Amino acid sequence: MRGDSGTDGLTSRRRGQPSPLIPLNRDGTRPMSHRFALVTGGTSGIGAGFARALSADTGLLLAARNAEALNTAKTELEAAGRRVEVLATDLTTDAGRDALIQKAETLEIDLLINNAGSGAFGPVLDNSPEAERATVELNVVATTVLTRALLPGMIERAARDGRRAGLILLSSTAAFQPIPFLGTYCASKSFVLAYGEALATELKRKPVDVLVLCPGPTRTAFGKRAGFALNALPGAADPLDVAREGLQALGRRTVHVHGFGTRNMLRPFLWSRHAASDGLGALLAAFDRGQRAGRTARPSREKV
Repeated sequence: MRGDSGTDGLTSRRRGQPSPLIPLNRDGTRPMSHRFALVTGGTSGIGAGFARALSADTGLLLAARNAEALNTAKTELEAAGRRVEVLATDLTTDAGRDALIQKAETLEIDLLINNAGSGAFGPVLDNSPEAERATVELNVVATTVLTRALLPGMIERAARDGRRAGLILLSSTAAFQPIPFLGTYCASKSFVLAYGEALATELKRKPVDVLVLCPGPTRTAFGKRAGFALNALPGAADPLDVAREGLQALGRRTVHVHGFGTRNMLRPFLWSRHAASDGLGALLAAFDRGQRAGRTARPSREKV
């Protein structure tokens, strides 16, 4: 259940809504009501953390490029008695995204975790054009295309069954400022942050919870692939801990920054974004209603 779109880790609610405080299981997982979850980039890092942290009664659809890694993950996760589907696909391509959308619709997922991401370390003009494009295709285009294609069905099924769907978008603490030598990556994560915040406001009356998860340095293979050892930085987080925090935050707030110190440092900035987003959302929603009413009331002209 959604909270009041609070963005600083607080859990205040709108009046009349039930409390979202759901106790965690002993292993740190949150009891979930989702039936089937799609996790992109689900074979390593935070994506693999989500696959392990989700409750055992939630079926999984894991998507990644490495078929061998997918089959290994499938075998390990099925040992716990859960249903696991996999799809080896390249989400930087239209064909890869279309194939995943079709499979996800067939399985009637009700939790979408847009986790897959990439980035290249170095000056923009020194990075290959292919690497720069792949960052945008995966972090921005795939996130947008999958969300737009799958959310309508997820919301329709949730409303029909009296349940709630869920959407988790993986952003980063790098989204809050430009970082030279990670320029395209940071810009892509800023897009994910703004996109998720806007979606949460637009969908606040729908049966869907939206969360933008912003981890800092995490012990994953991302840094190695990007050419910058983020996983070696002091205090780098465990990806399973990041995933567990994300699942716990889903339905309580719109933006969750992993790490107590970083979250407190960003709190004033997050509150100002939250206030601006809510204010603009209310204004533009009223404008949209007026536009729709005007189009409905306008009489059609008969030909003479």
